[in-house]
Amino acid sequence: MWKTHNKLLIYILWIMEIRLVSSFTSAMLCGRIPGLTLAQRQLCGEMPDALIALGEGHQLGAQECQQQFRGHRWNCSEVWQRNVFAHVIPIASREAAYTYAIASAGAAYAVTAACARGNISTCGCDVRHKAGPSTDGTPAEPWKWGGCSADVDFGMRYTRKFLDARELEHDARTLMNLHNNRAGRTLVKKMLRTDCKCHGVSGSCVMKTCWKSLPPFRLIGDKLMQKYHKAKTVQAVRGKRGLRLVISRRKHGSARPAKPALVWPKRMELIYLEASPNYCERSLLTGTLGTVGRLCQRNGHGSQSCDLLCCGRGHNTQHIRRSKQCRCQFRWCCQVECELCDESYEEFTCK
Repeated sequence: MWKTHNKLLIYILWIMEIRLVSSFTSAMLCGRIPGLTLAQRQLCGEMPDALIALGEGHQLGAQECQQQFRGHRWNCSEVWQRNVFAHVIPIASREAAYTYAIASAGAAYAVTAACARGNISTCGCDVRHKAGPSTDGTPAEPWKWGGCSADVDFGMRYTRKFLDARELEHDARTLMNLHNNRAGRTLVKKMLRTDCKCHGVSGSCVMKTCWKSLPPFRLIGDKLMQKYHKAKTVQAVRGKRGLRLVISRRKHGSARPAKPALVWPKRMELIYLEASPNYCERSLLTGTLGTVGRLCQRNGHGSQSCDLLCCGRGHNTQHIRRSKQCRCQFRWCCQVECELCDESYEEFTCK
């Protein structure tokens, strides 16, 4: 009897030691991450494995933002060099709206994917999409839920708690950031797709097993880019419920009625408070690098053309000559032999 109690006590102490070590490790990890608020550090300590997924989502959002704006004057490069989870753009512009939305979408996407892979201990597959018997007497469908459906609701909840925890000022900019955060993570849920696998003899599709899965993140970035071009200017008004954002009427030149009706922005719209600067010159205030030294297309059209990207300053032309391997052949066995070919081309950069 004494040996049994002794073994039980040793086991309990061992579990407590593991938890203490894990808690200490989590506290050390969360304490070293710059830019976290007190609430974010608490969430980090409770679920450090989810924070790893958030970091992956940050990288995902950064890469997608830079891909979408690669040929624009503002190319989404400087903002991601700062603290990972802190405020990223000081100007409440249309670009800030996209940045917050894509960061929120990337975080929700990565946390949801980590749940499906089993990398987060407190979540897994979405249990609501599981096969079950029909209870209303209707005939069975030619398909059933199965597999591991993405638990996007958990990803959205955790992302909302973590990213929204940095919005502490309770001003118009805070409301703008919260709105764009919600638009980004909600888009991930709306763009979930249903994948199915057929079952049957000789490839027939007698029965299908279906599950909810995440789409390629590029599709989410493309959709947010469409919303970026249609983003709405808003302004803050104070009412009975406190400060709220409404669609701005400042750009309309028609006479206003004595008391114009307030129009609220839609939940899935991107919104911004300030007009974008031209992003031509380097500015610490706006957090832009300018376009000096940027590669451009001399005879191109659109945002990557030298005329537009260089802001009328002109461009430099550099003649480049380099050697590269060409006409490679495989020699038995086992060697690849290549010739050296000279290549000449011109490169154009903004003055």
